[in-house]
Amino acid sequence: MESAARSARGEAIGGAGGAGDAATVAGARTHAARSYTNAGTSALGRPSPDRSATDWSTALVDSTLARYTPDKIGGWSYPVGLYLYGQYLVYQRTHQQRYLDYIKQYVDRFVDSNGTIDQSFNSLDSMQAGRLLVILHHETGAHRYQIAAQKIRKRLDSYPRTADGGFWHATSSSRAHQLWADGVYMVTPFLIEYGKEFRDSAYTEDEAARQLAVYGGHLQRTNGLLRHAYDESKTADWADKKTGQAPEHWCRAVGWYAMADVTVLDALPADHPRRAQLTGILRKLAIGLEKTQDPSSGRWFQVMDKGERPDNWTETSCSSMFAFALSRGVQRGYLDRRYAKVAKRAYDGVLQRISLGSDGRTHLSDITIGTNVGDYGYYIDRTRATNDFHGLGAFLIMFEQLRAR
Repeated sequence: MESAARSARGEAIGGAGGAGDAATVAGARTHAARSYTNAGTSALGRPSPDRSATDWSTALVDSTLARYTPDKIGGWSYPVGLYLYGQYLVYQRTHQQRYLDYIKQYVDRFVDSNGTIDQSFNSLDSMQAGRLLVILHHETGAHRYQIAAQKIRKRLDSYPRTADGGFWHATSSSRAHQLWADGVYMVTPFLIEYGKEFRDSAYTEDEAARQLAVYGGHLQRTNGLLRHAYDESKTADWADKKTGQAPEHWCRAVGWYAMADVTVLDALPADHPRRAQLTGILRKLAIGLEKTQDPSSGRWFQVMDKGERPDNWTETSCSSMFAFALSRGVQRGYLDRRYAKVAKRAYDGVLQRISLGSDGRTHLSDITIGTNVGDYGYYIDRTRATNDFHGLGAFLIMFEQLRAR
């Protein structure tokens, strides 16, 4: 029986803390007036003048749920998985049962009553939404979600790696031997949460920390930032023939890594042998983030270290990711307190990118669409989308971290 048993199942999953007993379904579906409707906007959808009084998380989630039913939001994918993880954080705070119901309805499209999930998991990207399986097991106790999550966990036993143990970005020939900074967020939060939920932490904590260490060792530069990718074979068109690194610091790739690092640090025991190494990577990265933050907007540029170029532009999803990672790093004592101001400037800068339209729905702008590895021109020419799930999910994670700070 898949009844909610959350209050009896222990500490909540995710970064928002315990949510307590959920509201009843009937109560959650009662549409009371919401605070964000008082924020004020023009018919053209200009940004609200009173941003601090707006619960942008609930506004964004309600707007997204109005746009997409669970069967229309998209297939099994990491952008949707990221967004729905953010929605879960909002559920933890608000107890709006319909937010959790929606996640369950989405996942149940792919997981049958026996726990079968029709996914090969031949890429790290395909594993990211596995976090939702762990969440639903935690919330409902239904064994089928554990069975489905175990398929990802077992896939890692035979998943290809670099010589020093880094998971390839994907098993296809075009991704063989490659580590993309994006990949650590696709798999390490799942590992940490899987281990905690199913008592497998002895493996999952070590593996997650190992991945961050291997990726960081290959990708982080002396300026603290990470290159987008590394090719062990040095045969990819974009790979430097000496270092194997991609040519640019693409902002969202670095954002994925930053979020993964703090997420794993939050879970590692104080005496874990890789804890100091991962903290050092984060501190070095924070120095680079502070130096490359746009002083006028508080956001970060699409190509991070070339903000002086006139065609470069500040990107919303990575700015949200950095705001979260820096704020959480300060909160947990990984970073010096001065970075709280860097995070707050980023938070304020991202809020300038969200607005309410004449229909009362949110619009989050200047989000780069899904992106491969390329050169400067490739990144700069990527479509700047509105309401792309990469940005929506990152925004929710950021807002739930910083809203009360």
